[in-house]
Amino acid sequence: MEIDKKQYGEYVKQKTPVHSTFKNVLAAFLTGGLICMIGQILLNLFKEGGLEKDAAAAWTLLILILLSVVLTGLNIFQKIACFAGAGVLVPITGFANSVAAPAIEYKAEGQVFGVGCKIFTIAGPVILYGVLVSWALGVISVIFGFGLNQ
Repeated sequence: MEIDKKQYGEYVKQKTPVHSTFKNVLAAFLTGGLICMIGQILLNLFKEGGLEKDAAAAWTLLILILLSVVLTGLNIFQKIACFAGAGVLVPITGFANSVAAPAIEYKAEGQVFGVGCKIFTIAGPVILYGVLVSWALGVISVIFGFGLNQ
């Protein structure tokens, strides 16, 4: 049975979800801002608690990573991501989710072949290309003397 182009076009139009760019940008902005605000509050609390700047920053990152992994494990992170889109992918929380989600998904296959093999399915390429580009830029810097104190 053949469908003519007009019918097919109407079918596609009916099935294609309609997105509001303004709503998506607003949700991403508010959620990303909220995550950053939580991070800043934690940082301020740690610094007021007597930690040095670097130690306070490290503890802030650890807590944001922990929250991201716990929310991923409870299947809440995905619901937040559906609402917030890119706003929830603030680098540290998004990266923690990208490592934790495959590990949780494949835990039934065992510690080695499930978690061990699949944990970097999403984050692995990011790590690989990040290291590769950093190495290449380091070589270029050494060859051309950029940023070296002479």
